[in-house]
Amino acid sequence: MGSSPYAHTMPTPSTPEGRDGLAAILDRPAGTVVALDFDGTLADIVPDPEQARAHERAVPALAALAPRVGSVVVITGRPAGVAVRYGGFAGVEGLDGLVVLGHYGAERWDAATGTVTAPAPHPGVAAVRAELPGFLDRIGAWQGTWIEEKGRAVAVHTRRAEDPQAAFDALREPLAALASRHGLVLEPGRMVLELRPPGMDKGVALAEYVREVGATSVLYAGDDLGDLAAYAAVDKLRSDGTPGVLVCSGDEVPELAERADVVVAGPGAVADLLAAIAERLG
Repeated sequence: MGSSPYAHTMPTPSTPEGRDGLAAILDRPAGTVVALDFDGTLADIVPDPEQARAHERAVPALAALAPRVGSVVVITGRPAGVAVRYGGFAGVEGLDGLVVLGHYGAERWDAATGTVTAPAPHPGVAAVRAELPGFLDRIGAWQGTWIEEKGRAVAVHTRRAEDPQAAFDALREPLAALASRHGLVLEPGRMVLELRPPGMDKGVALAEYVREVGATSVLYAGDDLGDLAAYAAVDKLRSDGTPGVLVCSGDEVPELAERADVVVAGPGAVADLLAAIAERLG
């Protein structure tokens, strides 16, 4: 028997819905939206988020896939411009139609224009930014935690604490109360708690984008609790007749892995999956 013409192995989804979604993508790629989280999905999780960069195979895989499908969109909690810079997405041949939705969809960067569009910032973010250092100090949570400035949001990381999970658990309720007092919501992640404006999440952003482009199928890949809203959006699309595939990058978040159609071993494997789809379509 001859060898396979494909360099990358295509995983088989574990659910009927996932298999139907993958079949629809391969059969009608022009109507497909491929949507991806950034940190933990296209980029490895690192102790310092400012050092995160797209996996070395991610951009080549995206550039191979993007011309073969309807559109590729990155949906992230980061500012859109930061994700573009850390991802190395600007000026890449094949990614001239890429869209990056930052701050869970509140900001948008289009590769076609190279510009970011966004509404005015929420005043509660500035209030929380000013209050947060003293707040953490008063509750005895300053040691081992640190604040990440995200422009339209503020995040508190516990990954460097002596016991990261204990610090995360201890901070969750007080930070939720602080967020609520300033009209914000708390978004938990992998050893990070983000205080951000309400009304947008990855599910809202994904559903709106799918409607905008008139997609006939969708693939979404994520790795963290914030991606559950996007998973729910894909579930809703599937129940309404739009096939979709849910991909989980890694298995650190069981709530996500248990709902996924395909679980792969982190950003390198996500890149390989995208490359495998591109090869089948090419």
